Amino acid sequence: MHIDLEVDAIGLLCPLPVLRARKRLQGLQTGQVLCLIADDPAAIVDVPHFCAEAGHTLVLQQEHGNARHYFIRKG
Repeated sequence: MHIDLEVDAIGLLCPLPVLRARKRLQGLQTGQVLCLIADDPAAIVDVPHFCAEAGHTLVLQQEHGNARHYFIRKG
């Protein structure tokens, strides 16, 4: 999968990972993919909810050690 932008939100707590993703997605074009890296346990719920509410697609979630990578396609 081609990643257009990677956002590191390690160490940030709710709601900051989602807010950072939202801000960075604004600069992307429809169909581009952002990879959000977060270790906040609440992000497991917050990121899918944000995508559904904002019209984006959560393509994939992957665990990498203590963090998760969220691949979000801009809607």
